[in-house]
Amino acid sequence: MNVDKKSMLLYAVTDRTWLGDKKLEDEVEKVLKAGATFIQLREKNVSFDEFLKIAKKVKAVTDKYKVPFVINDNVEIAKEIDADGVHIGQSDMEAKRARSILGNGKIMGISAGSVEEAVTAEKNGADYIGVGAVFHTDTKKDATDMTMDVLKDITKSVHIPVVAIGGISKENIMKLKGTGVDGVAVISAIFAQKDAYTAAKELRALSEKMVKA
Repeated sequence: MNVDKKSMLLYAVTDRTWLGDKKLEDEVEKVLKAGATFIQLREKNVSFDEFLKIAKKVKAVTDKYKVPFVINDNVEIAKEIDADGVHIGQSDMEAKRARSILGNGKIMGISAGSVEEAVTAEKNGADYIGVGAVFHTDTKKDATDMTMDVLKDITKSVHIPVVAIGGISKENIMKLKGTGVDGVAVISAIFAQKDAYTAAKELRALSEKMVKA
């Protein structure tokens, strides 16, 4: 296992959609100063070169704060910039390919929406699992809410860290209390807010409280 459970506490997934004129690397730095414990770079509909350019800028910041930095889906970008790892979907082939390209020393996160998928992800070499969507989210229109019972079953069925994702905000995060998750992954709850620093600081404190409860 290449990842510590404590690094799941506040897992921030980037989205430049809401940033306007703000630079992503500056917002990531604010979020890290506020206590984010993990950063995932998520980019859609950009060229390889543009993705690479963005990834290098964000990595410079995560290196400075010594926080794990993974790339969503794109193994080639992760390899090119020597990121800490990748986060990928459920496919067996995708997991094996990612591991073969990145090697055993890198982090591989895999998404799961059921106990079966979580167990399969662990067998395929996942270092942690992203489970969701736990609440309604506009980021993934086709995602359905997961019951807290299913979430509990998932955390009990694997031996690797589990981070909950999907529609999590400061208003509903405490509903995850007692599920066994090691933290929360959030997108809009940080990057869509006017003040990313304050949003991240509040969520970090709430996540610590939720995990201990």
